[in-house]
Amino acid sequence: MEEPQGIIAFSTLGLPIYGFDVFSVTVNCRSDSVLEEFRHTDGVSVNYNGEFVDDGGEAVVFVSERTGSSRLFRTGSPDGKTESLPAISESLFQDRPTIRGDRLYFVSAHEKPSSWFKSWAAVYSTRLDTGDTVRLTPPDSADLSPALSRSGDLIAVASYGSKPWPGDFRELETEIVVFRASDPSTRTVITRRAGWPAWAGDSTLFFHRVADDGWWSVFRVELTADLDIAGKERRITPPGLHAFTPAATHDGKMLAVATRRKGGTPQIEIFDLESETFLQVTELINPKLHHYNPFFSHDSTRLGYHRFRGESASGDSVTPHLQPVTSPVKSLKMLRLSATFPAFSPDGDLIAINGNLTDGPGLMLLKSDGSKGWTLLKDSMAFYTTWSPTEKGVIYTSLGPIFESVKATVQIARIKFSLDDLVDGRDEVPVEVKILTRGETGNNAFPSCSPDGKFLVFRSGRTGQKNLYIVDPVEGETGNGEGIRRLTDGDWVDTMPCWSPDGKLIAFSSNRHCPEDQAVFSVYLVGPDGKGLRRVHVAGEEGSDDVDRERINHVCFSGDSRWLLFTGNLGGVVAEPVSVPNQFQPYGDLYIVRVDGTGVKRLTCNCFENGTPAWYSGGGVLDIGSLSLVENEGVKLRGQFDEPLWLTCDL
Repeated sequence: MEEPQGIIAFSTLGLPIYGFDVFSVTVNCRSDSVLEEFRHTDGVSVNYNGEFVDDGGEAVVFVSERTGSSRLFRTGSPDGKTESLPAISESLFQDRPTIRGDRLYFVSAHEKPSSWFKSWAAVYSTRLDTGDTVRLTPPDSADLSPALSRSGDLIAVASYGSKPWPGDFRELETEIVVFRASDPSTRTVITRRAGWPAWAGDSTLFFHRVADDGWWSVFRVELTADLDIAGKERRITPPGLHAFTPAATHDGKMLAVATRRKGGTPQIEIFDLESETFLQVTELINPKLHHYNPFFSHDSTRLGYHRFRGESASGDSVTPHLQPVTSPVKSLKMLRLSATFPAFSPDGDLIAINGNLTDGPGLMLLKSDGSKGWTLLKDSMAFYTTWSPTEKGVIYTSLGPIFESVKATVQIARIKFSLDDLVDGRDEVPVEVKILTRGETGNNAFPSCSPDGKFLVFRSGRTGQKNLYIVDPVEGETGNGEGIRRLTDGDWVDTMPCWSPDGKLIAFSSNRHCPEDQAVFSVYLVGPDGKGLRRVHVAGEEGSDDVDRERINHVCFSGDSRWLLFTGNLGGVVAEPVSVPNQFQPYGDLYIVRVDGTGVKRLTCNCFENGTPAWYSGGGVLDIGSLSLVENEGVKLRGQFDEPLWLTCDL
């Protein structure tokens, strides 16, 4: 069978607007001191998770999305430029870099484990002079958040070991494991259900976890030369605030943590371990900004972190509407969108998009090279959009709030506009809006048009359960119930349907195999006549341990109707979610699979949520090589982030 062809556009939750850079301040414990920030990174793309190089200078290694995937870079080169680090070229995700001597230590997620629902994250070491790379994590095991001891002889990780990812994404069920860099196969479990290890010297180890009273807190253990625990672990930070992602000075006297206090944003503070008091750091400089993941220089004189670089700072201030992203499948091109729910026009010259689901325009059009956009619906809340394949200037969308109950009023709308109004001199385009569903029927959403333009399939909660219906795409449903028919029926959730380009199948997500669980969804196929219903077993055959753990959404077809594209949880988490802004599904990545369930391929891998994909396989005029990166044409960086929801529950 031919390899899948075409261009895939998708959204990554929040990432296009983050605008992170890595900063540091001089460590000074005087309360009246004036702190001045130094920015280490260059304002290009998103830069985070820095670490000082142990050469005594200001050089920093960090993670950046500038190439379209999470890769490793270094600042402080003699010519002042940012340079890429020699790491694993085929990896879509690299994280938490540390340089010690001639070696680079980092996380990569390029090796698929033996089964789905295992994290792909593992720790590697690369020689900087030769590029030779060694995996330090045992085969078929998963390690996150590596930390090197002062000497570099010991490495601590938050590890799942060889067990499958259990589905956690708040407080991870990882354990702290320590091993010697010279003997990575001999591993010692230090403590259970903890994360983000940090060393002071070679014997003191800190980590975070949720304490019994519900507060994220930092704990401490002392290790003997044989890596045994000397005494009991001790809680360091007090209740009443969340403290997480610790970093320690080399002498073990100070601890830097990210904190969340009532009414505030995540800040970096220093906890004096002798006086057991907090010293403000970033609150004194940027009280309204969010700060993440502190780290000390090797001599403990500087404290680093990453944050939004600021609207007026030098560097990128606008994220382009469309950004090329590294694709692991050569026959597929990939684009990250600055909005959600993209839909390609039949000719490929336009892309319809929805806003960020909380504010901004409800429905926009983009030129497919990203050079110009127009607003169709300015104030309306809209989501999930599809084009009519037969009528020029006709789009269908869902009007109303997303993620609501069956009773919430959400309606299918037919949006009509003139292509003649799509000119460079205007930003808003007049439209005709026709509502196709009756308001009293509740939650109607996720329309998809048949390839002949004669029918529209959508999800409705009108009976108290969310099932699929087919409606006339021009006249809609009438007051006497004509113009609409039911496609699926059951006490479960059928949602997010997509009509195949050949017209023979409708793909959708459903929990009908486990209706009592609202967190598991799999791919199903059915004919437009309601016949031939079957499940696509992506993660395994029916009856296997994994098959009912699938959480698969946003399904769509390739142009030849042979492949399915979806967002899924098959790969688990690859980073600690508490260390990044809020992600509803930090395990969400894109995958493709043949309609018979074979040939599953992973397309994206990062610590954010990737979703709402669209697949364009037509000839048309779409040319990814002609993408426009016109200055100021895109989404303005604003630095407004949602922190992880579980950090606010006790405040």
